[in-house]
Amino acid sequence: MLGVAGRTAFGFAATTLAAVALFRAHTRRFFRLTTELKRTHRRAMQLERERDQAQQELWPRLCEERELHQQKIQFQAQLSEYEKYAALAQLALGAAHEINNPLLGILSHLELELKASTDPEQGLEIEQCIAGAKRISATLRGLVNYARPGPLMLSRINLHRLVADTLGYLEGQPLLRGKQVENQVPPDLPPIRADANQLSQVLMNLLLNAAEATVAGGKIAIAADRLTLVDSIEIRVTDTGCGIAPDVLPHVFEPFFTTKRGKGTGLGMSISQAYVRSHNGEIRVDSVVDRGTTVTLTLPIRQVNADSNETEENEVVV
Repeated sequence: MLGVAGRTAFGFAATTLAAVALFRAHTRRFFRLTTELKRTHRRAMQLERERDQAQQELWPRLCEERELHQQKIQFQAQLSEYEKYAALAQLALGAAHEINNPLLGILSHLELELKASTDPEQGLEIEQCIAGAKRISATLRGLVNYARPGPLMLSRINLHRLVADTLGYLEGQPLLRGKQVENQVPPDLPPIRADANQLSQVLMNLLLNAAEATVAGGKIAIAADRLTLVDSIEIRVTDTGCGIAPDVLPHVFEPFFTTKRGKGTGLGMSISQAYVRSHNGEIRVDSVVDRGTTVTLTLPIRQVNADSNETEENEVVV
C-alpha cells in the first residue's frame, strides 16, 4: 500500500504524462493545420495566377474579336456601297445608250433651226434648248466616265510639270481671276506611273472646285510630298475658301450630290474618286468652315498588276 506521499507523486506523474500527451496531440494538430494552410495558400496563389493569365489571354481575344466585328461592319458597308455603285453603273450605261443617240439628233436639228432662224427671240429660245441638251449630254458623259472609266494609259509623269501645264491650261478661266494659285510641287519628286489624262482631269476638277469656293484675293495651292514608307506620292490641293459644312462633308463623293444649285451635275468628285481608285490610290477631303478645304490624293509611285496600256515615254505633260 502506498502512503499519502506516494499517491500524491503518482497522481502528479500521471497528470504530467496526460498534459504532455495532450500537448503533443495539439502540436501535431497545429503542424497539420499549418501544413494544410500553406498548401491551401499555395493553391490559392496558383489559382490567382491562372486567373490572371486567363484574363491576359482573354483581353487580346476580346480586342481581336471587337476589331474583327468592326472590320465586318466596315466591309458590309463597303459591299453595300459597291453594290449601289454597280447598280448605278448599269443604269448609267443603259441610260447613256438609250438617250445619247436621239439626243444627238435633237441637237443637230436645233442647230439647223438656229442657223435658219431670223427672229432674235426665237433664236434665244433655241440657244437655251441647245444649252439644255448639251447639259444632258455632259451629264451622260459624266455618268459613263464614272461607271466605266477607260483603260489606263500609264506613263512616267513628272508631277511638277503636269501641275504646271494644268495650271497653264486653266490660267484664262474666269473663276481663277484675282486668286493666287501656287504650284508648290517640288521639281525633284520622283516620276510616278499614272494616266496623265485622268490625273490632269482630277486636278482640274479639284482646282475649279477650289476656285468656286474661294473669293477674290484668296489662295489656292498644290503641294506634294513623297511617302517613303509606302512608296507613294501625296498630293494636296488646298484653298482658303468658305469650307464645307460638317453635314455635307460625308456626301461629297456621292453621285449627283451637289451644292451648286443647278450649276453642276454632282459627278465631278465621284469621277475623280473613280479615277484615283483605278490607280490604286485614295482620296480624302478635310475642311473647316470659313477656313478652307484640303483634298489629299495618295497615289503609288508604281502601278502593280495594272490592267492598262503602257507607253514608253519618260515624261508626259498635258
